[in-house]
Amino acid sequence: MDANQIIEQLNTLVVPYGIKIIGAILTLIVGRLLAGMVRSLLVRQLRRREVDDAVCGFLGNMTFAVILVGTLIAAMGKFGVETASFIAVFGAASFAIGMALQGSLGNFAAGVMILVFRPFKIGDFVELAGIAGTVKEIRLFNTIVHTGDNVRIYVPNGKAYGDVIKNFSANPTRRVDLVVGIGYGAGIGAATDVLHSLFAADARIHQEPEPLVAVTELADSSVNLVVRVWVDASDYWPVKFALQKNLKEAFDQAGIEIPFPQQVIHKAV
Repeated sequence: MDANQIIEQLNTLVVPYGIKIIGAILTLIVGRLLAGMVRSLLVRQLRRREVDDAVCGFLGNMTFAVILVGTLIAAMGKFGVETASFIAVFGAASFAIGMALQGSLGNFAAGVMILVFRPFKIGDFVELAGIAGTVKEIRLFNTIVHTGDNVRIYVPNGKAYGDVIKNFSANPTRRVDLVVGIGYGAGIGAATDVLHSLFAADARIHQEPEPLVAVTELADSSVNLVVRVWVDASDYWPVKFALQKNLKEAFDQAGIEIPFPQQVIHKAV
């Protein structure tokens, strides 16, 4: 075999495969750069929205990995590899893993949604899946809540995000609602004056919106008054407890009766 034949064979083998190799290398380089840029952009946008750092890192790395896998498949296609079969096998394996981890993946997805959209945050008093308490920690698979009697409860994020969420700390103010009954012989105006004096004496009760006292029902043995006052969210329970105590004492001093059910038993002669 002379030199010309060797050069001809080298041209036949090297040139086509060399072009493919260079194309594959360029594809990998561009894909790597693109994956890094997309990851940085995504993490930057999530942090601007004050998303948890754990979620930012996870979503950024997952996006980076997905783009790299796509780049690798594209590079393999440069050499004539049947990428359709590879994608089909990869998809089937992903589906099988997803079915096996369906519950965990559901909790994980809900955890990401909670951390991204923030329907509640650490320190909020909430009701999740029927559990009321203070949020102590938000994890990717569950949320830790401490109840009022200091019981630590792990609420699966799938149940927390898939049910009604009550966030009692989301708004700066809350309304305290009470219903108090007075006797039919008591004056409604006198009872109203006593209540408004209580509202004025407690600095925690807001004067705007104006406290409300109104007749809500003419019951069998009492005239029921509805009491509505606005307070800071953190003062809700202290004000509610104090208002009921002070209301009873003030009515006693003013001689306003608060009726209670009574039963009279007559002895047969």
